[in-house]
Amino acid sequence: MMTTKTKRLITLPLILTTLLFSVSACSNPSAVNTNKDLTEYKQGQADANKSAASTEKPAFITKTVATFNEPWAMTALPTVNNEPPKLLVTQKTGELLIVDTVTGTKTEIAGSPKVAYGGQGGLGDIILAPDFATSNTVYISYVEAGKNTDDNKFGAKVIKATLTGLDTDTPSLQAITSIWEQFPKVKGQGHYSHRLLFSPDGQYLYISSGDRQEKTPAQDMSVNLGKIIRLHTDGSVPADNPFMNTNNDIADQFWTTGHRNVLGMAFDEKGRLWAHEMGPRGGDEFNLIEKGKNYGWPIVSNGRNYTGTDIPDHDTRPDFAAPKITWTPVISPSSMSIYDAGKYNDFPAWQGNALISGLSSKALIVVSFDKNNGAAERYRYDMGERIRGVLNVDGQVWLLEDGTKGRLLRLLPN
Repeated sequence: MMTTKTKRLITLPLILTTLLFSVSACSNPSAVNTNKDLTEYKQGQADANKSAASTEKPAFITKTVATFNEPWAMTALPTVNNEPPKLLVTQKTGELLIVDTVTGTKTEIAGSPKVAYGGQGGLGDIILAPDFATSNTVYISYVEAGKNTDDNKFGAKVIKATLTGLDTDTPSLQAITSIWEQFPKVKGQGHYSHRLLFSPDGQYLYISSGDRQEKTPAQDMSVNLGKIIRLHTDGSVPADNPFMNTNNDIADQFWTTGHRNVLGMAFDEKGRLWAHEMGPRGGDEFNLIEKGKNYGWPIVSNGRNYTGTDIPDHDTRPDFAAPKITWTPVISPSSMSIYDAGKYNDFPAWQGNALISGLSSKALIVVSFDKNNGAAERYRYDMGERIRGVLNVDGQVWLLEDGTKGRLLRLLPN
């Protein structure tokens, strides 16, 4: 397959987060719990704004490498002999593909699990095991349909498998092992989340589990919906999880509670875990994820219900962990990657920043961190299409567009 090249100059001006916050009175930009937090937040925002103002916004052009049918996630295979990366890309319809980023050639991997495709459901995330170099193990999330008493109900599932035949025309998944699943399965096909992430030391697997558009499960300790899960790589529960020894086996899995729909998780350069989640009608969130904390959904939110009725803002309940950023209008964040120069350094101004892909915003959003555990939107780029995924690979940046003709784009500094 020949590579199709499409180049487009991105030159939109910087859009400051504060402008977004001023659009709606139901958004709470500071989202803080105490006066001390407020002081630190304001100082962090001032430092971030000063840094952004003194740095020229990087520009880039895009190069189209391949197109996909409803792509959902991507990860990079280890590079060999300094060759350009090959990516693993999932399609919601159930296909797992190896993509040659030089030629655009796509090779389907046999043995993918049967998925329940529809709505937000289908084949989901894929990540490499920490020991992939020796084990060839990958972890995959997907949505499966229930059986018998769970007929017409759905839930996310996580498996691990061995990826064989990488150097052949017939790669396949072998030795598939179940790791985790959502409980209970429910009707409807939304808010699965099922994003996967390993801790920097490779010891723990984090799984985001959405509320399945049911709201109340996020505060229900008897179900694992609306939570962030932390497990060992074999699916067993770490002894230091925050809700161990509560006579509730399913709560043993939980790292944090009170989430709506977490579609992006990443560890920053300091080892802090960050996640973004979609709010309802307004109030998308960017959260610092800390052991045992409750993030408040659906009791609090800086957005409103879709019916237009109000939801109390985060500052009304300081017992819940408040977001470091909220977005109203929403950006519909869909994935996240931390920029690290690695072998390349295409965008040095982004070093250590979070790159967030936006669906309804059709944007790439760059977020910076500060020393006080704060964060602020730094840059926003209008991409003209819904962006499903973003991935930093050794200092190169790749985007996946959403939809039936979603393109894989490489960003080239201009």
